[in-house]
Amino acid sequence: MPNFKNIAFALGLLSTGVWTLGTCSPGMAAEAGIKLSNQCPPYFSVDQDGLCRLRSLYDLYPSANAKWGGYRVALPARRDGFTPQQIDLGRYLFFDPVLSHDGALSCAHCHHPDYSMSDGRPRSMGRDGVGLGPSRHGGEELPRAAPTLWNLAFGESFFWDGRAGSLEEQIKVVITTQEEMATSPQEVVEKLNAIRLYRTLFHQAFATEVITFAQVQTALVAFETSLISLNSRYDNYIHGASEALNAQEINGLHVFRSFASRCSQCHTPPLFTSGQVATTGVSTPDDLVFDRGAETPTGEPTLRGAFKVPSLRNIAMAAPYMHAGQSPTLSEAIEFYNNTPGHAVSDRQDLRIHWHINDPNLSASEVQDLAAFLGALTDETALPQIPEYLPSGKTVPRTTRTVQPSGDSNAIK
Repeated sequence: MPNFKNIAFALGLLSTGVWTLGTCSPGMAAEAGIKLSNQCPPYFSVDQDGLCRLRSLYDLYPSANAKWGGYRVALPARRDGFTPQQIDLGRYLFFDPVLSHDGALSCAHCHHPDYSMSDGRPRSMGRDGVGLGPSRHGGEELPRAAPTLWNLAFGESFFWDGRAGSLEEQIKVVITTQEEMATSPQEVVEKLNAIRLYRTLFHQAFATEVITFAQVQTALVAFETSLISLNSRYDNYIHGASEALNAQEINGLHVFRSFASRCSQCHTPPLFTSGQVATTGVSTPDDLVFDRGAETPTGEPTLRGAFKVPSLRNIAMAAPYMHAGQSPTLSEAIEFYNNTPGHAVSDRQDLRIHWHINDPNLSASEVQDLAAFLGALTDETALPQIPEYLPSGKTVPRTTRTVQPSGDSNAIK
């Protein structure tokens, strides 16, 4: 049996270069020869047109198998085909608070690499918050958690309630919502056009002289869809490296796919999400009113309390869990489905609990094995490099968190 460990890298299906992107030491002038990267990020290779295309071993499997489920199946349709320069420009915009009205809140404040592209909080902090991660304070706490951004390239709807049908729409909502960035497309482009370095970078990425909001959206989408996670120890195991998982993790995989737990029915491999909304009956935090979830944007009563099924990719690195951080640890999240399956909300809410939610009655050892398996889904190869400085001159959002090594199942506490 060949050794498939990290085989995607060995076959050259990922990046052909080091993902170092146009950064500059703090002591240098902001405009000292910065040039956007001409290399594709991890998991991507450049095509004959100079566009970055996603490459994965899953693309070698027949798509016909996907409708029957299983593990060696092709990936669904994805968004790619952006230039390296557009991806790199999106990275700068993602970290830059210049996109917000008061110049204090960036995308990275809620989706930071140190928290596996989330923020480590039960619920996100909106405008006027100070600091990063759990230490943020002073602003308005939002009613929902910040989801991680892994594998957005395969998404069809966005936000916890699925109300946005595209990443462009999702970006516009965040930028214009008063509780978040509280600005407008016009204000964003006026501020960016007033910054000479940004005009230079947008010219490199789009060959235009005037920055438009559509270009801002495209650059952010290019960056966000580059955040791919498909090379965990689990993936190596599926691709043929039998030694990639230990005995406990393999047993946890069996629990995950069992008829008793039915985890894989909603968290469907290889993305470990169905991309759909589901009502599980998670309890409402004491300081919040009941969240109607997908019922609000759809007007469909059967979707009352329904939320997007999150991907389990890098789940061990992204506590707390659920749409409002109701479960501080991964073990507690598992125990919710094991002990109170879908019924933590009072009957008066008249919820239609998803039919896959049942009473698995897992043993303590099975819960531990399942948690160990979920730790084997960790792959943060594509975590973006935090810029040394920003074209706007504003402060780069940073944390002091010490992140455990990628793939370490001991991250589960």
